[in-house]
Amino acid sequence: MSSENLSSSSLPVKNTIGDKIKIALQYAMPKHAISRLVGKLAAAKMGWLTTKLIDVFINAYGINMSEAKLKKASDFETFNDFFTRELESGARTIDPDSDSLCYPVDGAISQQGDIVEGKLIQAKGFNYSLTSLLGGDSRTAAPFQQGKFSCIYLAPKDYHRIHMPMAATLREMIYVPGELFSVNPLTASNVPDLFARNERVVTIFDTDHGALAMVLVGATIVASIETTWAGTITPPAGSDIFRWQYPAKGVDAITFKKGDEMGRFKLGSTVVSTFAPNMVKFTPEAGPKTITRLGELYANLIPANNEK
Repeated sequence: MSSENLSSSSLPVKNTIGDKIKIALQYAMPKHAISRLVGKLAAAKMGWLTTKLIDVFINAYGINMSEAKLKKASDFETFNDFFTRELESGARTIDPDSDSLCYPVDGAISQQGDIVEGKLIQAKGFNYSLTSLLGGDSRTAAPFQQGKFSCIYLAPKDYHRIHMPMAATLREMIYVPGELFSVNPLTASNVPDLFARNERVVTIFDTDHGALAMVLVGATIVASIETTWAGTITPPAGSDIFRWQYPAKGVDAITFKKGDEMGRFKLGSTVVSTFAPNMVKFTPEAGPKTITRLGELYANLIPANNEK
């Protein structure tokens, strides 16, 4: 499969005039100010107006509310409550095989494959740095060099809670400040280093099969990113990177079973996962543009002593 290497690094696709205008606006508009304003509105309890906005959103994006725990627009006090809505019991089934990974989110695969010479595929003509993605420290990136990566885009219509693809123990969380470009396919095909320049929360896990990183990438009008152990990640504004370390064992260790919720986006974005070398093999059905559904089989774990 072409996604298993850097063969997507051919010349970028040509854009229409309309596309070029959209991309130019991405650079020109005050993305942080707009995102923070939208975030305040999304968190506000505005009664009938909130209900109306949610109804409009449901109809515009064709959201399937039958699988949500709360099914009516009027059930939600804020737009954020609706956007991070919980699914009803049984709406998703987590693949039970301990030797496999499941999809961590509903969405669509943007790119996936090998990490080659410290680079990941973003789109045709664009690769980006593993070290930069994970916060700029080569020691953080070292366990993933020559491993594999997966990038899944969450559209506005998708379920926006993020779950663990396998059992793991949290080792570190890193907040990386940055831009807030849109992460839709058009922007990903035209803005260099998109996922390594946007604001993001990097989570590093230890597993029985090797290191796992899950990077929650911010985007335009993404009001905030949350994790289940730390809540909303909102360090002071500025250029500083923040790091939190967690114990590997004991009563304070933060552990997850496969399928456990680990975070959520308030107004959608992208999850980039990286895996240690010789750790996973993606299923033949999984590749760029594949629609993902939380809990379904995504990759198999490679037994020790096997070649990838």
